[in-house]
Amino acid sequence: MKRSDTYEHIDPSLVGNRRKITVSDLSGKSNIVYKLREMGIEVDERSPEVLKLVEKIKELEKEGYHFEAAEASFELLCKRHFGLVRNYFDLDAYRVLIAKRSTDELPVSEATVRLFVGGVKEHTASLGNGPVNALDKALRKALEEFYPNLKEVQLIDYKVRIVNESEGTSAKVRVLIESTDGKRKWGTVGVSENIIEASWIALTDSIVYKLMKDEEEME
Repeated sequence: MKRSDTYEHIDPSLVGNRRKITVSDLSGKSNIVYKLREMGIEVDERSPEVLKLVEKIKELEKEGYHFEAAEASFELLCKRHFGLVRNYFDLDAYRVLIAKRSTDELPVSEATVRLFVGGVKEHTASLGNGPVNALDKALRKALEEFYPNLKEVQLIDYKVRIVNESEGTSAKVRVLIESTDGKRKWGTVGVSENIIEASWIALTDSIVYKLMKDEEEME
């Protein structure tokens, strides 16, 4: 931010572009403040809350989060930190079952989700092509009655990466999901030793981001 001429051969605005600042565990306070202002959050860069946010981002990146490829999750993290994301739903429980009998060509995946939306409890189940697809369908089924705009959302990419390779099958995994509603695309991320939990984190971030952005556009 202080010396952009050290890596830019030309001012991006001169050719109709804009500077894109990415976030990683190497990001300093000025980078985070720049991103916050891009989101419309005006802060004093000397604020203790900004310092706490910088430390939180560094810790999450060390755990395996990768916000450079998941800017929607980064935006949600920042806005939640400042209390700017409302609570659209609360998880009660989810369950994913995978079964394959000797007569089955492929395994059958089923997901059950229990949520509270406001004071209303929703309990849904769905079959899917795989455990993540089943979980996604059950989550949507529980929420679309309350938030019909979620019918516009499609998952267009799903990637899994090992975070700590030396741990083998017990390693942490990073799940990156790309979604679209036909007007915009956004990326979300989840990290856990459990691939289903990592997927759940990325899925729910994708849903919440869509609801938040639509709400912001209406204000």
